[in-house]
Amino acid sequence: MMRPESKLVRIEKPVYGGAFLARLDGKAIFTPLTLPGEEARIRIVEDKRAYATAEAEEIVQAAPQRIAPDCRHFGACGGCHYQHADYEAQVKFKREILLETLERAGVRASVEIDVLVAEPWRYRNRIRLAFDAAGDFGYRGRRSHAVVPISECPIAAPILLKTATAFTQAVRIVAPRLRPTEISLLCNADESALVASVFVDRAAKESFNDLARAWAEQVPSLAGVELVLSGRGDDRPRTVDRWGADSLAYHAAGFDYRVDHGAFFQVNRWLVDDLVERVAADCKGKLVWDLYAGVGLFARKLASKFERVIAVESASPSLAGLKENLKGVHAEAIQSDTLSFLRRQKDARPDLIVVDPPRTGLGPETATQLIRIAPPAITYVSCDPATLARDLRALTSSGYTIEAVTLVDLFPQTFHLETMVKLRRN
Repeated sequence: MMRPESKLVRIEKPVYGGAFLARLDGKAIFTPLTLPGEEARIRIVEDKRAYATAEAEEIVQAAPQRIAPDCRHFGACGGCHYQHADYEAQVKFKREILLETLERAGVRASVEIDVLVAEPWRYRNRIRLAFDAAGDFGYRGRRSHAVVPISECPIAAPILLKTATAFTQAVRIVAPRLRPTEISLLCNADESALVASVFVDRAAKESFNDLARAWAEQVPSLAGVELVLSGRGDDRPRTVDRWGADSLAYHAAGFDYRVDHGAFFQVNRWLVDDLVERVAADCKGKLVWDLYAGVGLFARKLASKFERVIAVESASPSLAGLKENLKGVHAEAIQSDTLSFLRRQKDARPDLIVVDPPRTGLGPETATQLIRIAPPAITYVSCDPATLARDLRALTSSGYTIEAVTLVDLFPQTFHLETMVKLRRN
């Protein structure tokens, strides 16, 4: 098969997902690892009717924002997308993408987008690593789902890669039959404690406790480990063994949160405090609902501003922590999915509803329920600009005005972005 002919293009702008847009004979070409304003020689790798994806074979004219990446694995590893751009440019890309996404959805925000940033390296408190056939750990590749073995990860807290290295050594000596497929590691902000989940396709429990003890000897801050049998088909993953603590204490926003194995917690250890402060700023009242509450990161802070807090969460790994973290304040933890909870509310009308949904966003039904309940204020924390724009269109078309927009860069070096929007009913 003949290799596709390379083409010379001018890169125009960033697009959500990590690539950059060029045009060839009027067709949109998405090319990773380039920068706006660059002239690049590219090769088409996938050609579809409406667009094509390409790889850059040569940067003929480089943009002034181009820098040398800090990580030797950048490009092959699929974890980062922007290490070839200086940090100021990365934030500019994300702001442009957010603005364009809102405008395309017909959402007009009359306020300036505020930007919240911090140190762009060593920020991740959680990583999930996969293992290749040789038992080496790494991330999934940029061009495929194959595991790219890594020896460094400058966006992760240093303790996490040290812990992964110690695990690999321990499993080869103590439990060679275990054959882990993945591990998930979570540390607290100062790296003084961490918990781990080890994923396997088949249980080999006979050596798990020995493995955990050997691992903890090398990493004294390892507080607890769970062994998780990966789900197949319709089966969900399930924990089949545990060693040590079920959770760790994560100090953030002036409080020690209990965070259990598998529970959701914001990933950027440098920006958690600032994010919580922004969500809770300039609000007070009698009743607030915190929907998609996780372990109560926002709910705990909101309890100092409101007479009563109702925190709603459906994920089992987060519930024990949520209940524990709300002890001693006027707050109630409710196990429910958000839509079901909202459908049950007939007469209640809180002063504020805070939502922090997954990437799928609220969706039409949940947005309709919020509009029916009609709280005076809504604070929306989003990790996906497209679903955020869709939901904001529904809310602003039904009597809400955008009062503040903050781009929170929780994921430096990647295309991912967090947005906090405050809305008030007209």
